[in-house]
Amino acid sequence: MRILLTGSSGWLGQTLAPRLRAIGHDVVGLDPVASQHTTIVGSIADRETVRAAIADNRIEAVVHSGALHKPDIERHGREAFIDVNVRGTFNLLEEAVAQGVGRFVFTSTTSLMISQAIRDGLAGGAAKAAWLTETISPEPRNIYGVTKLSAEHLCRLYHLQFALPVIVLRTARFFPEADDMAHAIAQSDENTKANEFLFRRLTVEDAAEAHVVALERAPRIGFDTFVVSAPTPFSPHDCDELIVDAPGVVARYFPEYPALYARRGWSMFQSIDRVYDASRIREKLGFVCRTGFAEVLAGLAQEDAVN
Repeated sequence: MRILLTGSSGWLGQTLAPRLRAIGHDVVGLDPVASQHTTIVGSIADRETVRAAIADNRIEAVVHSGALHKPDIERHGREAFIDVNVRGTFNLLEEAVAQGVGRFVFTSTTSLMISQAIRDGLAGGAAKAAWLTETISPEPRNIYGVTKLSAEHLCRLYHLQFALPVIVLRTARFFPEADDMAHAIAQSDENTKANEFLFRRLTVEDAAEAHVVALERAPRIGFDTFVVSAPTPFSPHDCDELIVDAPGVVARYFPEYPALYARRGWSMFQSIDRVYDASRIREKLGFVCRTGFAEVLAGLAQEDAVN
């Protein structure tokens, strides 16, 4: 297929573009920042840029991963988020329909699933961890979440009105930057990220693969929204204990982890306050992240064996 990939210079785009090309697709990258994977330097907020990108390259599918993200809140005003995340998505959907694009995959975020009420409850000593699935009704707490949810609604509208096949992927954390979580492990960002594979992280390679699968299945699905995160070992029955004794819960599932962590001076979060459940994408699309906490531990054990 001839695919327009927005955000082609970003962390996900740099992994997804070569993956799509490796399986035989022609990829046209669109991004405001030049890179080896960006064919067109420009903004999705500009309608003419989007129109020309789709028309001139006879695009058959759109993977829309370009956006202003949560860290951009410190550098950009609210209007910029509206222009890029909402109007940019609108431009892509409008031109996709007008020019007969056959499928559309939208990169959304699990961040929009945490309302201010949930955040306040977690910060104020919640009774149990929040179990988060696609069934919750999102109430985003910042301009980033509001614009991503608005873009999701646009995607659904264009499926309903124009029968455009659209898959929305609410991805958990896969960025390489140091974590900004209040309970991050100050001594080791690697430790923090390892812990997060239990409940709210995936690799960028798995994020890219989820998009490949969504692109393939979109016409058959029509429209759907999926949480994408490494498979959690936990169940809703663990939520009461996770909030007060996460190390104890983790040790029940992975009795080998304390020794592996101790050799590195690592620690587990004392409290895990939310869990993203990615079981629905497994059930409907057959997609499961290759890397989870078990694989992280296996890598640590292998390191110990070598050393």
